[in-house]
Amino acid sequence: MRVSLLIPWVFVLLWSTGFIGAKLGLPYCGPFTFLAIRMALTLLCFAGLIAVLRPGWPTLAQARRQWASGGMLHAGYLGGLFAAIKLGVPAGLAALIVGLQPLLTALLAWRMGEQRFAPPQWLGLLLGLAGTTLVIAGGKGLALAGGAGVAFVVAALLLITAGTLYQKRRGQGGHPLTGAFHQYLSAFVITGALALVFERHQAVEWSGRFVFALGWSVLMLSVLAILLLLRMLRDGEVGRVAAYLYLVPGLTALQAWWLFDERLSPLAMGGIVLAAAGVALVLRGGRSR
Repeated sequence: MRVSLLIPWVFVLLWSTGFIGAKLGLPYCGPFTFLAIRMALTLLCFAGLIAVLRPGWPTLAQARRQWASGGMLHAGYLGGLFAAIKLGVPAGLAALIVGLQPLLTALLAWRMGEQRFAPPQWLGLLLGLAGTTLVIAGGKGLALAGGAGVAFVVAALLLITAGTLYQKRRGQGGHPLTGAFHQYLSAFVITGALALVFERHQAVEWSGRFVFALGWSVLMLSVLAILLLLRMLRDGEVGRVAAYLYLVPGLTALQAWWLFDERLSPLAMGGIVLAAAGVALVLRGGRSR
């Protein structure tokens, strides 16, 4: 089997562990502070890789496009999601709103003429959304609460959707290492500024759980998973790439059941199977421009 065929599955598995950072890290500091530290450490990781591998640097125009991508994909999406969870938005509701991303991305890609979908693929996108809803409803349930914090989740949804489309359409052409470095430079500036404005009086409580959450978020998510995502966006259709995200809630539910003894009902298991069937339909085919 070609290594490239494994990339989407490794990405989905890593991306589904994102809850570890929020669940283990947020009790010890503010959301923007956590993200600023994460972005700073990620920058150091990419600086080390760049020093060893010496890839070519992007032009100023390419760097600007990466700054825009980083602001949306990393600072905007993660900042909105972490802030919403910190403000008390139920995890199930946040996951359901963000779970609209594959369908929203596909609709926008189709409307912009970037990708054409066959009827079975549209059915697959709807099945994926239905499966995601069942996973959430069969886990901790769907609590319609959170107040103004819901606006942060909606902002996170819009920003990751826009960032995905922008990266596919405008963010190509440079080396992935230096491109990612510029993305995280932008994300660090934004999250660092937000931390200084809103959380400068909140101290960080360093602990083993916090260090583990930070290390996992940096190495597995911000470095490895993002490099895989950039490769997927470079080589694949944006709608098909986004469809893989329907598998994330199911894998997250399985990990929460395994690691934290959270509930995993037959309804949630059915949702996992339904979401997988939806992804399979999307990946069957379709024509791109």
